[in-house]
Amino acid sequence: MNKCQLLFEDNLKFDNELEALTYISEQLQHKGIVKESHLQALIEREVLFPTGIAFDGYAVAIPHCEATHANTPAIFIVRTQTPVAFNRADDDSTVDVSLIISLVVTAPEDQIELLKALFSNLQNEDFYQFLLNAQQNEIAVRFNNVIFNQ
Repeated sequence: MNKCQLLFEDNLKFDNELEALTYISEQLQHKGIVKESHLQALIEREVLFPTGIAFDGYAVAIPHCEATHANTPAIFIVRTQTPVAFNRADDDSTVDVSLIISLVVTAPEDQIELLKALFSNLQNEDFYQFLLNAQQNEIAVRFNNVIFNQ
């Protein structure tokens, strides 16, 4: 994968999934990482292919959209004060998430590889707990080692 910027925000409060997606997209747009079309594409993709993923006793959301809405690759990790309901990827219900990992890629093949690496590692509850509780600099090091294999 091309060089990827890792962004992080902690202790955010959202009333719902749409509010979380809007905040994420606005922050990414403000930083020049995504195009104006990103938010609408993110919302539309989330409606068609929800990204809430339930594991054994915990859940995450991995919102993303097509590479055409990105300027530069990034991963935006958001930890919430209270869980936010996201539509589940595998059925019609919702799942409460405290960890949102938004992906921004400029090459479609990078998105597939990144999703596989994330999903594989998120199945390990220790990795999830690390992302939920570690300091930002520790997360950056672990992402480089585990997700990007650097």
